[in-house]
Amino acid sequence: MLNSLRQKAATYYLLLVYFANNNQTNKPMLKRPGFNNDKLKRVHRKEVLFNTSELEAINIYCKRYRIKNRSKFLREAVISKVLQQFEKDHPKLF
Repeated sequence: MLNSLRQKAATYYLLLVYFANNNQTNKPMLKRPGFNNDKLKRVHRKEVLFNTSELEAINIYCKRYRIKNRSKFLREAVISKVLQQFEKDHPKLF
């Protein structure tokens, strides 16, 4: 079984090297195209302070719902609130 896994890994690696070398555009192959954009890189830092009860509530929530990446969770929560407010404040024609 271990040999078959090694063979699959070796085959995958050879295919990856083949397609990387035969790239028609001579651009480096990216795992997730579009995510290497300079506009999408997170370079600005904001810090948030929580009191003890707020932090405890966040910790309980993350433990209960098995959230492992808390920074992603908090970022998505803030951005979703901002986008909801933008939608709410959007000018209506009628």
